[in-house]
Amino acid sequence: MTSSGRTIVLAGATSAAGLATARALIAAGAHVVATGRSAERLAPLAEAGAQIEVADATAWADMTALAERLDAVDGVISLVGGWRGGGGLAGQSDEDFAALLPALQAVRVTSRAFDALLKASDAGRFAIVSSTAVLKPLAGGANYVTIKAAAETWARAVAQGYAKAARDAGAALRAASVILRVEGGLDPDSLARAVVGLWDAPASELNASVVELTAA
Repeated sequence: MTSSGRTIVLAGATSAAGLATARALIAAGAHVVATGRSAERLAPLAEAGAQIEVADATAWADMTALAERLDAVDGVISLVGGWRGGGGLAGQSDEDFAALLPALQAVRVTSRAFDALLKASDAGRFAIVSSTAVLKPLAGGANYVTIKAAAETWARAVAQGYAKAARDAGAALRAASVILRVEGGLDPDSLARAVVGLWDAPASELNASVVELTAA
């Protein structure tokens, strides 16, 4: 089982990590659907061979409409992110928290919008990008780590939903929800390799798992 021939949605793909992941998936034979809010920022992904969709990964209407347009989806990778921090606990402003919140909103929205399609796939994969900071929270990153920890909790709930659906149907588990946890800064190539590799192992091994990302 590989990512070749799979349809994979990169939600919020206009970062360097999104472009690297799209290129790696396309090179592996996957069909990539890249979303973003700006057609201009999506242009490099189109040049790389991705199908681009101007759509907000945090908007339920946008993501459900996209899901309805796609015949099948084998993977959804939530890439909406960002960093704000510093200044100790006193520096954790409401404005910074609000700026970080879309990362969690995208995880919630995309997992729900594509839930039926991922469960229908013979190898559905849902993945989020987190940080090892959740293991040792610091006051200066409290806003950031809270969003990441909440996203991990949501991803685990998605995993339980996949397992329950398979169990209730008396079927083998085919969908997996995975946490891609980064140590330090995100290396786009490391993320790309990890995403391509999500189809190298069965769902029974991957569901509810944490994959640690390291730079080459």
